[in-house]
Amino acid sequence: MTLISRTLLALTAALALAGCQKADDAAFGQRVHAYLMAHPEVIREAVQKLNEKEQLAAAKASTEALGKYRAQLERDPRDFVANPDGKFTVVEFFDYRCGYCKLAAPEVVKLIHDNPDIRFVFKEFPIFGEVSDTAARIALTAPGKTKGLQLYQTWMGEKALDEAAVDRHLQEAGLDPAAVRKASQDPAIQRQLTDTRQLAQALHIEGTPAFIIGDTLVPGADMTALRAAITVAKAGNLKKLG
Repeated sequence: MTLISRTLLALTAALALAGCQKADDAAFGQRVHAYLMAHPEVIREAVQKLNEKEQLAAAKASTEALGKYRAQLERDPRDFVANPDGKFTVVEFFDYRCGYCKLAAPEVVKLIHDNPDIRFVFKEFPIFGEVSDTAARIALTAPGKTKGLQLYQTWMGEKALDEAAVDRHLQEAGLDPAAVRKASQDPAIQRQLTDTRQLAQALHIEGTPAFIIGDTLVPGADMTALRAAITVAKAGNLKKLG
C-alpha cells in the first residue's frame, strides 16, 4: 500500500469518527470525497505528516539497532579498514557504481588522509548489479585488501565502472586480475557480503552511501552532516577526558 493510500484511509477513518459515521456508508464516502477534492491541501499535509512520522520511526529504529550491532559494524575483522589505529570509527556502506558514492568518495579519501585518528571501515554493499558484485568480491580478497584505498579511489573515479575498468585498475595496482578474480570466488567472501546485506537490513539501510559514527546514521552523500557528526564525537570525547 502506498503512502498516499495509507493517508487517505487514515483521513477517512478520522473523519468517520469525528462525524459518528460508518466508514462504509456510501453517503459519507461521497462527502469525504467531495471534501478532499475541494481541499487537496489536506491530503498534501497529511502525506507530509505521515512521511515525517515514518522517517522519525525509522531513524529511531536505526539508532536503537546501532548499539545492538556495534561489534558487527565496527569490528568485523573481515572488513578493510583505513587508519586501523584511529580512536574514532566511521563506517560506510557503499557500492562502486553508485553515483552518490562517487560524489562522496574524494571527500572520504581526504577525510582519511587528514584525520589519522579516524578508523574508517568500508562495508561492501553491492546493490547495482553484476559489476558491483564483482568489484566488491575482489576488494574483499587478501590481495584486494592490500590495495584497498587505491582500488576504492580508482574504481570510484570511473564514471561507469565496467569489467574492463576493474581489470585495468587491478593491473595498475600491481595485481593479477585473473588470480584475484579466482580468489574472489571463495565462499567465505559471499558469506561476508550476505552478512553485510543482513546487517544493512537490520539497520534499515536501503541505499548507498550510508555513514555511521557512534549512534549517528548519515544517509546519502551528506558530507557536511558527516563532518558535523565527527566533530560532535570528538568534542564528546574531549569532554569525557576533561
